[in-house]
Amino acid sequence: MARPEQVLLLEPQYELRFRGPFTDVVTTTLKLANPTDRNVCFKVKTTAPRRYCVRPNSGVIDAGTSINVSVMLQPFDYDPNEKSKHKFMVQSLLAPTDMTDTEGVWKDAKPEELMDSKLKCVFEMPSENEKTHEMDSNKISSSLSKSESSTLSMKSMIMASSLDDGEVKKIMEECKRLQMEVQRLREENKQIRQEDDGLRMRKSPVMSAPHSSQALRVKEEGLSSRVIALIVLFFVMGVIVGKLAL
Repeated sequence: MARPEQVLLLEPQYELRFRGPFTDVVTTTLKLANPTDRNVCFKVKTTAPRRYCVRPNSGVIDAGTSINVSVMLQPFDYDPNEKSKHKFMVQSLLAPTDMTDTEGVWKDAKPEELMDSKLKCVFEMPSENEKTHEMDSNKISSSLSKSESSTLSMKSMIMASSLDDGEVKKIMEECKRLQMEVQRLREENKQIRQEDDGLRMRKSPVMSAPHSSQALRVKEEGLSSRVIALIVLFFVMGVIVGKLAL
């Protein structure tokens, strides 16, 4: 008795193509569609199970839906004189409405309930011209990428350099001015200390003591204000140097 016609729609219908070189895993996709109003059980089998990895290799396709099956050809030494003898078969059957065990359905299925479709495997190797073209394309792409990267790097360096020069010039001028101000304050501070030392060593009459104390207090206030100004300047210099370092 002839088997029923396959209800699943296969894409591709008749052959699975694998394009080399086969030095790495080559994957092709097989689409299985179920246009019926019933769930369909399926299995994907091959004559060379060690050469392929199929995911998923079995399951159930719900009514009106489809799935993609990944067929992965493992690396091997390709022999152009050896014609492909590998074949795949997609086997299917209508799932019972009360199905609970998929494997049990396959075991209990009658031969006239099984449907199958066969596909052959085709291996394609790129021609020498295609290889050369691909290699040239890869080289050109690599050269363009390197050129673009170098151009962007140079532009970035030029922009950064022009910005840094202007910023550095301003900061250096400000630092020079602050250094001169700090040096001037140091000289004034030194002079004030010398005057204070002279006042302490000088023996003034008791009547002039209040005037001396008042003068000393004025000097100390001047010293304190200059020390504060010096601290503020050092703080400003630290901020500027910090910006320069960043």
